[in-house]
Amino acid sequence: MKLTIKRLHKTDKCTIGEMAIDGKFEAYTLEDVERKEKVFGKTAIPTGVYELTMTMSNRFKKMMPLLLNVPNFSGVRIHSGNTANDTEGCILLGQSRGVDCILSSKAAIEKFYPKLEAALKVGKVYLTIE
Repeated sequence: MKLTIKRLHKTDKCTIGEMAIDGKFEAYTLEDVERKEKVFGKTAIPTGVYELTMTMSNRFKKMMPLLLNVPNFSGVRIHSGNTANDTEGCILLGQSRGVDCILSSKAAIEKFYPKLEAALKVGKVYLTIE
């Protein structure tokens, strides 16, 4: 499984992109604003390639995707939410997008998690953020 996020729409409130699995659109993404200097809980992670795993989230009390080895960040996950207020540096997924928000986030997560879990049973999974 090859995961890619293309950051497409950048505003002063958030960054909206599209996630693809093996080149096919999967979901819209919402992240914090890209910044040259990190502001805790309000900055998108750097572009790059990150290994994904599923671990238990202490905050959400369930198994969730975790990005490994993100420079100057820890606990970066992919989860549901609608605006930058919900992200704190994580990646949110949604089935549609609006102005500075994504929608139908829980449905997007319910579609994505089983695909990721199946791929992780076969081997390593990497996410490229462009």
